Amino acid sequence: MLRYLTAGESHGKGIVTILEGMPAGVKIDTAVVNQELKRRQSGFGRGARMKIENDRAQILSGLKNNIALGSPITVLIENKDSSIEKLHDVLCPRPGHADLAGLLKYGLNDVREVLERASARSTAATVAAGALCKIFLKNFDINIMSRPLSIGGESTRGGMIKIIQGAIKNKDTVGGVFEVIAKNVPVGLGSYVQQDRRLDGLFAQQIMSIPGIKSVEVGLGLGYGFSFGSEVHDAIYYKNGKYLRKTNNAGGIEGGISNGEDIIIRACMKPISTLMNPLDSVNIKTKKSARAATERSDTCVVEAAGVVAESAAAFVLAGAFLEKFGSDSLVDIKANFKNYIKRIS
Repeated sequence: MLRYLTAGESHGKGIVTILEGMPAGVKIDTAVVNQELKRRQSGFGRGARMKIENDRAQILSGLKNNIALGSPITVLIENKDSSIEKLHDVLCPRPGHADLAGLLKYGLNDVREVLERASARSTAATVAAGALCKIFLKNFDINIMSRPLSIGGESTRGGMIKIIQGAIKNKDTVGGVFEVIAKNVPVGLGSYVQQDRRLDGLFAQQIMSIPGIKSVEVGLGLGYGFSFGSEVHDAIYYKNGKYLRKTNNAGGIEGGISNGEDIIIRACMKPISTLMNPLDSVNIKTKKSARAATERSDTCVVEAAGVVAESAAAFVLAGAFLEKFGSDSLVDIKANFKNYIKRIS
């Protein structure tokens, strides 16, 4: 079973992820992990923090001569800004953030004690784990990519940049929609037999867990609600010894199982909660009206959120792949995969 845990605070000493279940024999290139971390920090609309941090992965366990041993892989990403003990208390929770709900849940007296962990800084750990999963999937020619589809309702590159520039000028933030595509995914990953094994359900859970994501759809998604079945279901054909489709409204998943088409997932990222022209809030000590707290933040992270979602998708696919083809040794997994492809052909 593939699983991972993360730890660390936004301004703590660092961010850590531990990935358990990577098969023995997978060659790990740290440069690939670092490239993915760099992509997470990119995109028009990122804030000052990205100029401070230059995320680099230190792999502390699970490898020998850059080859996975089958034991847990630990990755450390040090924070250059590790001033958590010196930062001022935050007393006015931000609407749209975990600030107030977290404060009440854990009985805390400083919003900072919530925001330090609830911060999207934690997604660096998700990307590190996802990068390792991408490296594994590359052995089977499975590739994952993402792209922003719209920001603030604008769908052209120029329009998206203009919307972000306007938000910067107005001290506001803006959200949008991105798409994740996984190519060369074999038919048969996931299952319909239990709800916790359905591939689309697993994708939804992982991607919805990314801070700021408010909706997820697979394939045509909400479009199904405005269509007749005859218009949207992907007709099945057979040619040259293979089943094929001329459309992919299902987004590569039917009945919780990959069907051999590209997996297509879209998600909506809300505007960042930290506004430089803050909304109304309440001081948690005086209970008097006040403006919400401001922190160093971004204006738009839709493109970067897509990179994080790629990693979440890679984790899901790698887990489903290992469930299907075995999980201990890359040599055995390749043999099982080869036999399976031969059978279904």
